[in-house]
Amino acid sequence: MKIKKRGYTNSFMKNRRGQIWIETVIYTLIAFVLIGAVLAFAKPKIEEIQDKAVLDQTLELFEGIDSAIFEVAAGGQGNQRRINVGLKKGELRIDGEADEIVFEMESRHEYSEPGKEIQAGNLDVNTTKKGKYNLVKLTNDYNGDYNIKYEGEDYSKTLTKTATLYVVLVSNDGRDKLPGTGSCIGVGDSDSCDDPLDPEFEKRCAEITTDYFECFWIAPKTTINFEVVS
Repeated sequence: MKIKKRGYTNSFMKNRRGQIWIETVIYTLIAFVLIGAVLAFAKPKIEEIQDKAVLDQTLELFEGIDSAIFEVAAGGQGNQRRINVGLKKGELRIDGEADEIVFEMESRHEYSEPGKEIQAGNLDVNTTKKGKYNLVKLTNDYNGDYNIKYEGEDYSKTLTKTATLYVVLVSNDGRDKLPGTGSCIGVGDSDSCDDPLDPEFEKRCAEITTDYFECFWIAPKTTINFEVVS
């Protein structure tokens, strides 16, 4: 009759379970290390791809703004268009003082060679190194063509990233009219009006009331007004 060595068997099983537990912990730690290494490499690449996609979408946004401005300008004073502006990242600035539309964002993607300005269609593109990121700036300068305003003023308005869409109203407000100096006796008698301080302005003689006329100076550029309506 054989006697079972129960104590030895229990000890062996305990040691075996302990070894399995240690191996499981080690394998888990190794897996975490590998996952961390993969993420450390992959995350910046994923962010770079996402940032490139945002910049590509921003180019489409600029095309939409450009198209809206052209349409309202061609349609005459009082013409309006609504455009949807989505910003997942970065900031869009409507600069009424400089007559520019500017987009800026920090990006993993190096959109252009840092330190050198390039042209992309109507846009001036600047990329500046900022640590591990790049500051990308896209500018559409309308100064030579239109007088850009925000809510009727030479004011700068910045739109920031949001989960919802901005609805922006783009309007043709015509050409600014400023009071001139001098006297005129009938429409078309602008020669008797004093010359404007800015030679680009046009002299006009306008009828105010019956038999009463005044000199005016008319701005050379059409005013394009922006307003966030929702």
